Amino acid sequence: MENFDYIIVGAGSAGCVLAERLTASGKARVLLLEAGGQGRSPWIALPLGYGKTYFDPAVNWKFQTVAEDSLAGRQGYWPRGKCIGGSGAINAMVYARGLPNDFDDWQNAGAEGWGWQNVRAEYQRLETRVLPDGSTLGNGPLHIQDVSDQVHKATRHFFAANAELGLPQTDDLNGPTPEGAAIYQINTRNGWRNSSARAFLRPARRRGNLRIITGAHVQRIRFDGRRATGLTYMQGGQQHSVRVNREIILSAGSVASPRLLQLSGIGPADVLRQHGITPLLDRAEVGGNLQDHLGINYYFRATEPTLNNLLSPLWGKAMVAMQYALRRRGPLSLSVNQCGGFFKSSTDLAHPDQQLYFNPVTYTTTPDGKRSVIRPDPFAGFILGFQPSRPTSRGRIDISSADPMAAPLIVPNSLATEEDRAQVVAGARLCRRLARTKAMAQLIEAPMYCDIRQMDDAQILEDFRQRCGTVFHPVGTCRMGSDTGAVVTPDLKVQGITGLRVVDASVFPNITSGNTNAPTMMLAHRAARLIADQT
Repeated sequence: MENFDYIIVGAGSAGCVLAERLTASGKARVLLLEAGGQGRSPWIALPLGYGKTYFDPAVNWKFQTVAEDSLAGRQGYWPRGKCIGGSGAINAMVYARGLPNDFDDWQNAGAEGWGWQNVRAEYQRLETRVLPDGSTLGNGPLHIQDVSDQVHKATRHFFAANAELGLPQTDDLNGPTPEGAAIYQINTRNGWRNSSARAFLRPARRRGNLRIITGAHVQRIRFDGRRATGLTYMQGGQQHSVRVNREIILSAGSVASPRLLQLSGIGPADVLRQHGITPLLDRAEVGGNLQDHLGINYYFRATEPTLNNLLSPLWGKAMVAMQYALRRRGPLSLSVNQCGGFFKSSTDLAHPDQQLYFNPVTYTTTPDGKRSVIRPDPFAGFILGFQPSRPTSRGRIDISSADPMAAPLIVPNSLATEEDRAQVVAGARLCRRLARTKAMAQLIEAPMYCDIRQMDDAQILEDFRQRCGTVFHPVGTCRMGSDTGAVVTPDLKVQGITGLRVVDASVFPNITSGNTNAPTMMLAHRAARLIADQT
């Protein structure tokens, strides 16, 4: 049986960072296990390839939630990365640190050492900011691109509408004044997706003290008493066992990390016994505290050309492909989300409560994940959308069986609170105000599906129940805190267990206001130092 100093489960956004950091000294022997594949699809490397990977079972677990009465009886479609790079390999690449109050709330919730001042310094270590002229700020391994010189000209209507309403504008959503309309920054480098797999794991692959195994489905963690000593995994139909000298680190994400804890006997005792698993440690919150962003898009036909006019016809596809091949620029090098920002739906709020998106493209998809690809519509169009930033509803993720390959039971408990329902109405009202401006009227030819300009509050909420979907930001299922109910301590150790940590978005005490990929990488970057200092 092989021995390793550290075993990392999951080569996603967090796991790739940890693998690079923990092998950098050359002293520790590290095993990185990934249930998915290598993630070598060209659609992963291509930023706009998101439209292909969104429904691709080769790189996407394509989870489904339970049907929810609060969402008109619909099941939610949850894309999750199934390859090296994890969900950061198939996401839309908006790089959003989160708002300072998000992390101060972490600290106030008992996650000592994770307040804004701490995490801001970590972001600075992590990032290299790349400006449109090619100049850089910082020297971190993760390149964050300012693409303000490349966005579609139709975005000018969004900024004009914001100005017409007197809403704020900012030059940097990740800077000292993040409130307001802005061009989204994305994690690309020289036109390629710069996920943690590329920024961290690629250079670490050359190290002799790192071993990577893909197609490795971890079955359970093994313990000696309450000390983690190793684990078993399946690969190619054969079972393998490995031992750990120092620590096992779960970085499998908000779905798989709590599932593996439960399969290993750590979780709600009643759930474990229901599936024939003897509890090692009764922890009710393993799988609980689930939070996610729900969002909705309002679609419009446009009065002037948008990205649809380039990405739909064959001649346009050929042109943007040539532009990308020759210069690594153009629509294929960008995110589908080109601009948006953080906004207050009311002037009496202390912090922004809504995140908006403006995309100069429309596409028809189904929320159940049955389509194989996202395709732009064959006419000019654009999207105006929003997500409430800090939902208060809490759901759960639990095992559905003692079989490690069985799909998890995902119960989001969407729109369970009156506050969340009010936030939906507030966000839609903000979009309605924008859509009614003279600036936006110049771009709107006709609404598609529904007309937010004409909807009252009751219609807004009912439409949201019928059409909203996850923005793919599940967090919180292995909550970090200082209280006895928290799953992990502020240094990310599983309470009551020795030699076991969780390092991924599942430990977030509360969801950050924006996209969660950036804070996940930041968390792993800081966690690597904590681990190295303590073992």
